[in-house]
Amino acid sequence: MIHKEELADGENVRVTFEMSSGIWAERVTLVGDFNDWDTTQHEMHQARSDGNWRITLILPKGREFQFRYLVNGRDWYNDWHADRYVANKFGTDNSVVVT
Repeated sequence: MIHKEELADGENVRVTFEMSSGIWAERVTLVGDFNDWDTTQHEMHQARSDGNWRITLILPKGREFQFRYLVNGRDWYNDWHADRYVANKFGTDNSVVVT
C-alpha cells in the first residue's frame, strides 16, 4: 500500500510504502531507482500496532519511480496498490509510484 502527502514546499511528496504483515518476513527492504536498486539502503520497519512493514521517503514531486520489495534478501514482491507497473529486464514487472 502507498500513502502520499504533498509537502508544504510544493516540490516534494512524503511517500509511505507499506507491506502487509500477511507475508512472513524477518527483513523487508524497499528497493528502487530512487536508491539505485541498493538492496540494503532502505530497510523497512515492522509496526507493533498491526505488524505491517513501513518506510517513509521524501521524493521529488512530479516524477515516476520504479520499485519492489525484497523479503528476506531473496524474494521480490510488487505493491498491488502501485500507480502502475512496467516490465523489467528479468521478465517480471516493477511497481511504479507517481509523485
